Amino acid sequence: RAAYRATLVELAQADPRIWCLDSDMGGLEKQFEAVLPEQYVDLGIAEANLMSVGAALASTGILPFVNTMAAFASARALEQVKIDIAYHRLPVRIVATHSGLSAGQLGPTHHAQQDLAAMRTLPHMTVMTPADAAETVRMVKAAAYLPGPVYIRLGRGPTDPVYDGDAGFTVGEAVQLRTGDDVTIVAAGSHPVLFALEAADRLAAQGVGATVLNMHTIKPLDVAAVVRAAERTAGIVTVEDHSLLGGLGGAVAEAVAEHRPTRVLRVGVSDAFA
Repeated sequence: RAAYRATLVELAQADPRIWCLDSDMGGLEKQFEAVLPEQYVDLGIAEANLMSVGAALASTGILPFVNTMAAFASARALEQVKIDIAYHRLPVRIVATHSGLSAGQLGPTHHAQQDLAAMRTLPHMTVMTPADAAETVRMVKAAAYLPGPVYIRLGRGPTDPVYDGDAGFTVGEAVQLRTGDDVTIVAAGSHPVLFALEAADRLAAQGVGATVLNMHTIKPLDVAAVVRAAERTAGIVTVEDHSLLGGLGGAVAEAVAEHRPTRVLRVGVSDAFA
């Protein structure tokens, strides 16, 4: 979150069309409003209204970044995202924090196990989730001027870095983090990518070579990378902090079934409330 907020201020200072719409998330008023008060609006805990106001501003040429929790962006405000934003292909950037089970102590009302499934089914929507703070910066900068709506899925607290130094970033292109000939692990999000890298290291110690792909863009999915994995290794394992239904695993399984059938094992949240 910290990397995103700092990047948003930087972008907005350079471009007055970039606005921050808040939903009483806490902290943005200090980091953004204090610097750019005329480009900041706090709409309170009213997520449906947040999306509609974002759509209205986007229709006038503003580039709004709307901020809320993933559970609320994808459920409480889904109708407004669908009708007001996606239907009109408006350039609203929905930045959703507390994804997956990162708000675990708050219970199922705040868990976001279904957000990827909901958002990736909306026409015109780009759906992304970064692996670490450095990739968050690159992703937010890339998203700022993408055509149409964007959903960026963030966690809650800081996580260990995935990248040692600067790296490129292209929307819709997976990043290969490890190379192996036996199995491919496809992960999305900070904790899943870290788990995938740890698994690859453990497998290597046992003589099993694992390719690891950071699938930072869920939609449009890098189908070519998935097909290559299906062709070059014996199977694919997907890892995500999302329901096993409809998220990264579902997207990969769909691509494999259509283009290059192979075995797929999905690792994620079971079909139950945590």
